[in-house]
Amino acid sequence: MSDFLLSTLLLDWYRIHRRELPWRETQDPYKIWISEIILQQTRVQQGLEYYNRFILRFPDIKALAAAPLEEVLKYWQGLGYYSRARNLHAAAIQVATLFDGVFPKTYEDILALKGIGTYTAAAIASFAYDLPYAVIDGNVYRVLSRVFALPTPIDTGRGKKDFQQLADSLIDPRHPALHNQAMMELGALQCIPVNPDCSLCPLHSICVAAATRTVADYPVKQGKTKVRDRWFHYFYIEQDGFTFIRQRTAKDIWSHLYEFPLVETEARTDTAQLVLSDDFLKLFGNMQLTMEIIMERKHILSHQHIHAVFYRIVPLQPVSLPQGYLRIPLAELDNYPVSRLTHLCIEQL
Repeated sequence: MSDFLLSTLLLDWYRIHRRELPWRETQDPYKIWISEIILQQTRVQQGLEYYNRFILRFPDIKALAAAPLEEVLKYWQGLGYYSRARNLHAAAIQVATLFDGVFPKTYEDILALKGIGTYTAAAIASFAYDLPYAVIDGNVYRVLSRVFALPTPIDTGRGKKDFQQLADSLIDPRHPALHNQAMMELGALQCIPVNPDCSLCPLHSICVAAATRTVADYPVKQGKTKVRDRWFHYFYIEQDGFTFIRQRTAKDIWSHLYEFPLVETEARTDTAQLVLSDDFLKLFGNMQLTMEIIMERKHILSHQHIHAVFYRIVPLQPVSLPQGYLRIPLAELDNYPVSRLTHLCIEQL
């Protein structure tokens, strides 16, 4: 197969079928960077709303660097993977400090920024500066694995290396940005994970998996990531128009976000067992209170399943929680960045 043939077929298709998206209408590396980080964790339609809101508040890298981290997290709320928002903020400060607020122009300098890996660095270098770095995301893995019927698992070190080398060899040096966008768009719109209509694919005539009717077998994966189950019990305390929250500071999920007082148990625990636990007694002691369940939800993250129960607690005497908790007016609760899980509970209050 000629690399020129693949690129020609791909770009001809892309010119007709490409979606009009704001980050494709600019070569501003900052806006491209923000879009890439958002799209790593959400679909385009969902991500577009978050992107527009984020760019409106933080229109350039200097604005992002100057903003408090809590505000950045608040604008990221609902997207999940909050470490990415923290890394965005840290990288913006790096650019403000090391590059005088001007986004770096080389792949190596981009890659050195906090939270930017090879995929994001290649995307920015390609889309902003038209540099010949091949971008590989889940869509590209799927397209390449099917076109070439590659048996190497994509979730292994060897697979990542082999696919990167293949993508690098295929990129059109005359139009690297277009080539990368077209490859990703083909995977997003046409070469979809389940039941793609191969007859409409521009690469159908050169696709080995289509010819051998093995499209469903690709991409190959070695195995699933081990998932950890956790049991969270949150307490929404309601007293005299105030409630209590704290900021998560440990290097764990939702670090720097706020939450209601929490007891984590090692297994599923009913209310009768919970109120006798040491952690519950550390919070409330022998305080007289009423307690009811507001919401129960299983919250699925990439490596963790959170089994959460939210309780409404109305104390019958003044509340005195351990150090680290903030007593805030209920009306101000929405001012604090929280996880999507906690926000779902707040919506029901």
